[in-house]
Amino acid sequence: MPSAICVDNLGKKYTISHIRQDDSSLRELLSRGVARCGHRLLHPLSPAPAPARVSEEFWALQGVSFDIARGDRVGIIGRNGAGKSTLLKILSRITQPTTGSARVRGRVASLLEVGSGFHPELTGRENIFLNGAILGMSKGEIVKKFDEIVDFSEVETFLDTPVKRYSSGMYVRLAFAVAAHLEPEILIVDEVLAVGDAQFQKKCLGKMETVGSEGRTVLFVSHNMQAVRYLCNSAIVLREGKVACIDTPERAIDEYLRDGMVNEGGGDLAGRIAALPPDPAFRLVAIDLSQQGRGCDEVVENGQPLDLAIEYDVLQQTTGLRVYFDLCDEYGTILFRSFHDEQSDGIPVVHPGRYRSRATIPANLLGPSRYEIRVRASIFNVRACTSPEGVRIKLKVEQTGRYNKAYLGDTFRGKLAPTLSWENEAVTPLR
Repeated sequence: MPSAICVDNLGKKYTISHIRQDDSSLRELLSRGVARCGHRLLHPLSPAPAPARVSEEFWALQGVSFDIARGDRVGIIGRNGAGKSTLLKILSRITQPTTGSARVRGRVASLLEVGSGFHPELTGRENIFLNGAILGMSKGEIVKKFDEIVDFSEVETFLDTPVKRYSSGMYVRLAFAVAAHLEPEILIVDEVLAVGDAQFQKKCLGKMETVGSEGRTVLFVSHNMQAVRYLCNSAIVLREGKVACIDTPERAIDEYLRDGMVNEGGGDLAGRIAALPPDPAFRLVAIDLSQQGRGCDEVVENGQPLDLAIEYDVLQQTTGLRVYFDLCDEYGTILFRSFHDEQSDGIPVVHPGRYRSRATIPANLLGPSRYEIRVRASIFNVRACTSPEGVRIKLKVEQTGRYNKAYLGDTFRGKLAPTLSWENEAVTPLR
């Protein structure tokens, strides 16, 4: 069976222009400034000499090759700037490659940007027919699917309103509904689904799964690793414009995570704390991880308690200050959240001073896997005192806790792996 998509040695080069930044002395800079002023006085109608510009080449993609069979659901993952969107634009025939080739067999429906293919002055109804025609559908095909599109998009009330008055969520709901319901042989979806609410994202994933099960091809770019695992049967990891891995979703995601592409928590912890935006009431000072009184880095043992200490300054009297952390899995899913005032009653007033709050994650609670701790602070019902992501700390938990080692082949442990107390007894012996 021929491939739906065949990419061979694909490359895309952009030329970036900069104004030259030289190391001239102050005297030379002043001299050039005076010269420009003199030019304007003597030749008011003549344009001043333009500043010197330099150009450089940037390869968004380089040497990319892969084949995608009909009916495959392929996730494309990588950090921002890895070349994912450029690749989709080439496959969608929006831009031309610089080198290599990309052969696509079948009718393509692309959803790369919110409202792409829509005319803002036309109504939702008119844009369904316009976008369908752009995708190569006949009027009869569009009429046949029209009611399904409207029902899926949930914009029936605003169907005869110009789409320029739609919210971004309404835009993307209608755009996705058109792209997915007009029976393309290849559906290409970028991260635009992040615009919709959680319920609509779930609905879209279900629709893409249905499209794939019908033998059509889906390319899906997302930073949501859970969605990639759920939807795709293979995945491609892009790194700096090149293919780093083509494998099952699980192995590709592991490769992605191993490089710290999702978890940006590596590097100097003190530097990341110092880089937090200033807040008039709160300043984070330090974060310490330790086990049995010994400091630890990103690798910890699950057989010992893990102590997390957060030191901070309160700069002014504050009501409702909460220091807390999220423990997330490697896909960014929050496993639990814990606040420093969990055991308190009421909303306390905190006076200026330096404070240290410590929490303990019990031994044998976490399974051997990768996690991320995100330390934050907020004033209840007022504002966040740290950046939205807080301070992110990578964590790898190694299996050292007590378990029956007779079953060495049984390596699976869940994210949470507490040691529970069991009671075993023979109730009635068999005769």
